[in-house]
Amino acid sequence: MAKAVRFHETGGPEVLRWEAVDVPEPGAGEVRIRHEAVGLNFADTYFRTGLYPSPLPAGMGVEAAGTVETVGPGVEDFAPGDRVTYTGSPLGAYSTERVMPAEHLIALPDEIGFDTAAAMTMRGLTTAYLLRRIWPVAAGDTVLLQAAAGGVGLIFTQWARLLGIRVIGTVSTKAKAEVAHAHGCDEVIIYTEENVAQRVRELTDGVGVRVAYDSIGARTYASSLASVARRGLLVCFGTASGPVPPIDAMQLALAGSVYVTRPALADFIADPAERRELAAELFGHVAAGRISIEINQRYELSDAVAAHRDLESGRSVGSSVFSV
Repeated sequence: MAKAVRFHETGGPEVLRWEAVDVPEPGAGEVRIRHEAVGLNFADTYFRTGLYPSPLPAGMGVEAAGTVETVGPGVEDFAPGDRVTYTGSPLGAYSTERVMPAEHLIALPDEIGFDTAAAMTMRGLTTAYLLRRIWPVAAGDTVLLQAAAGGVGLIFTQWARLLGIRVIGTVSTKAKAEVAHAHGCDEVIIYTEENVAQRVRELTDGVGVRVAYDSIGARTYASSLASVARRGLLVCFGTASGPVPPIDAMQLALAGSVYVTRPALADFIADPAERRELAAELFGHVAAGRISIEINQRYELSDAVAAHRDLESGRSVGSSVFSV
């Protein structure tokens, strides 16, 4: 029988349960997938805590890679035996197998392993829209990236280097600073020891950065905003330390007519053609070795409680996956 991680109430990691589940035959437009690897993302904790509401009881996780077992009526783009990956709703990726809409699947090239796909589909597509869609950054631009040693950070810095973009990254420890440097970060600020905005201004001759990318949220948004150059952009794409508080419009004027956006990956991969285009660029870099995906933490699916505790403690570096 299939098994899955589910939660019946919101709360800490301890609410996650490892349960036997029934997996039905796929209906119209659906497929049944046997998972080979499952992604662990900080966004998973938002569903578990209730920050992102979902009907209960609920499955957990939005990213996995595996093999199509059967397809339902009307599915034409996939067949049994196809290698696929995905990221996005509905919840339920923390499972050995599941049924889900075929429209969310992305064909996985043979050159990319299941573990690699589960470690980078969400993070890689997030990086893709941050660098290729949300703002016209170009060679010679300088940007700030909070959490430069995180899962998105390590992909972002490598991709930015390919584009000729200078990255000033922030991390919490010296050990993470070394990791960020090794993956292409040009300058690293240890935010627990230095004033981020002040250091950014020093590194940019007082100008600031064209774009500040912030996935940490409450603890860092103020330093990110203070680091942006006149008419630049603050991208708040995550809330690892808590939601960003309301920003008064006058703050943006005083900061230099700065723009602010709070994007979501779902809105950049909703169009199937755009999703395929972004995935193709990502997979191309990874398959060619231009971007490396390092899996630094591995867990069994039954160890989801421990995995979430590690994730929220800040002990994790780079990408984490569950083996199935």
